[in-house]
Amino acid sequence: MRIWLDGGLRDVESARVSVLDHGLTVGDGVFETVKAAHGEPFALTRHLDRLTRSARGLGLPDPDHDEVRRACAAVLTANPMALGRLRITYTGGHGPLGSDRGRHGPTLVVALGETTRRPDTTAVVTVPWTRNERGVLAGVKSTSYAENVVALARAHRLGASEALFGNTVGQLCEGTGSNVFVVLDGEIHTPPVASGCLPGITRALVVEWTGVHETDLPLDVLDRADEVFLTSTLRDVQAVHRIDDRELPGTQGPVTAKAMRVFDERAGQDLDP
Repeated sequence: MRIWLDGGLRDVESARVSVLDHGLTVGDGVFETVKAAHGEPFALTRHLDRLTRSARGLGLPDPDHDEVRRACAAVLTANPMALGRLRITYTGGHGPLGSDRGRHGPTLVVALGETTRRPDTTAVVTVPWTRNERGVLAGVKSTSYAENVVALARAHRLGASEALFGNTVGQLCEGTGSNVFVVLDGEIHTPPVASGCLPGITRALVVEWTGVHETDLPLDVLDRADEVFLTSTLRDVQAVHRIDDRELPGTQGPVTAKAMRVFDERAGQDLDP
């Protein structure tokens, strides 16, 4: 594997970040995960725009989009594969052990890992922890991911692939790495960004392409929704067949199936929508 680190490609054995990098010591960093099929990244412009918004949310300098694009192209060329997870990580760089930032400038890492297409349906669980819709990290794709690690581990123990959070006022929010959609009376609804959810790239495309309503939803909407599906960079649109102990149809419902079809068609027509 060849990885881009601060200006050039390196072998995985020599690609080393300082043990004093703020991304490691205090989680002071942001990242993006981009789907890459046969060496071509999907929706890279949108991902870079969100990377910048996240960096600004933490007070980091704006990343250089041209440099990140060069890094992505170099990594994709150096690591050919059919379907990959392209990970762009941008941190506060070398700094003191406390929360104060250093003056060495940010660190940029771009790496690629092989992946496979997700199943058409999956199981999810709800968790007792909440997203803070008023927190400083709301809407920021931060490397401070420990909450998601804990929740996802719980989901795996319960035979599910994703965990869903409510927010502090009892509204449905998001998954650990996905956005959630529900179908009510034939119409698709998803929590607004004000709920504290990450403004997902796939989420935005599905909203634009399928006429989704952004709606404040109580967490118990999951008990009565006709259909539920998830979106994310690597899931695309994925139906949910079980939520906690509630069983939904084993195949995607008609509204979800249409959303899947529309997304696949539109995404196939434009790699950078």
